[in-house]
Amino acid sequence: MTASIANKQTPVKEKPLSIHYLGDRALRQSTKRISKVNKSVRELAKDMLQTMYSEQGIGLAAPQVGVQKQMLVIDCDPNNTATPPLILINPEIQSYSQDWVKGEEGCLSIPGVFLDVVRPQAIQVKYKDEQGRPQKLKASGILARVIQHEADHLDGILFVDRVPNDLVLTEALNKQGFSTKDVQTLRSQ
Repeated sequence: MTASIANKQTPVKEKPLSIHYLGDRALRQSTKRISKVNKSVRELAKDMLQTMYSEQGIGLAAPQVGVQKQMLVIDCDPNNTATPPLILINPEIQSYSQDWVKGEEGCLSIPGVFLDVVRPQAIQVKYKDEQGRPQKLKASGILARVIQHEADHLDGILFVDRVPNDLVLTEALNKQGFSTKDVQTLRSQ
């Protein structure tokens, strides 16, 4: 990650991109692979990072800002300038651990809703970085969870689709003014 992409300490008065919320069609559309990593892709990554930081998030997928491209930005330690953020272009999760863990998730597209989701503890992902170089990453814990959460966005899946407890889900969504009709329940777990 080059320092020119994002500076965690630079405050942004106005976030460069608008977040789309549960119920918006943009969150359910399929995304396209990025064929060439160029200046405009790097500019999108920078804008996504600034938007994510201004919203106090740790991950953001391009569909959340209305861009139907396969790109994720992630920073699990946003207060630590020594830890650079990750930019994953065309990410593909290649393998999942057999150990599954429950963890609380939230989403910038569903503010105020935090619910437990069960996901694999560890993954291996391949992607291109902001310079277009192929990369592989083994991730576990929170980083693995965030990558899986954000990668779901590229397939039009939101974390609430993976919440198995309908009662808890309905209560949490209603409390924040969201509708359960916008949830597309996945029963794969």
